[in-house]
Amino acid sequence: MTLRSYVPAFPVMLACVLLAGVAPASAAPAPATAGEGVGVKEEKAAPQPGGDSVDRLFERLGKITDEEEGEGVARRIEEQWLRSGSPTADLLMRRAVVATLGGDQALAVELLDRVIVLRPGWAEAWNRRAALFTLLGDDQRAAVDLQRALTLEPRHYQALAALGVIFSRNEDSRNALKAWRRSLALNPFQPELKQRVDRMAPDVDGRDL
Repeated sequence: MTLRSYVPAFPVMLACVLLAGVAPASAAPAPATAGEGVGVKEEKAAPQPGGDSVDRLFERLGKITDEEEGEGVARRIEEQWLRSGSPTADLLMRRAVVATLGGDQALAVELLDRVIVLRPGWAEAWNRRAALFTLLGDDQRAAVDLQRALTLEPRHYQALAALGVIFSRNEDSRNALKAWRRSLALNPFQPELKQRVDRMAPDVDGRDL
């Protein structure tokens, strides 16, 4: 596909993906340079964290009909995705959030680069960096990171939704709809996404007849 840079249509959604869940309940960590807190020894990639628990949560999510309960289970899945298994990677992720909130996007990208070096098997790290690239208007790099996140965790409905945004804004409605439908099949409790699918589907499905 050919991607063009654009001002994201859903900056609030993307910012929430990037910033949600990583800051501790207490005071935020102090700002730091990219190298601070990083040891010279690279950590080995680990299996996707919380795998068995995530499996059970997805099984439960597929059986739920109540919207409030479904949203609660989805939040628990996302909390599991946020567990890297590495205190250093978690610290760097929090500092990337601080850098983003402080407007230092270059530092945020560098910190997320280091997170991925430490934990290349952590799908959420790729998803978070993709969100930042999208906020920066860099669709090409965002799409690459989203594809990597989905390779590591094919059920990552947030990454599928974000990939659909990129397709949509680059006038590829068919692939956008496909990505969004896959996202909703995994987590149907995404009302804004469902509305977008409902608006787009008649046009795309009609062309395919």
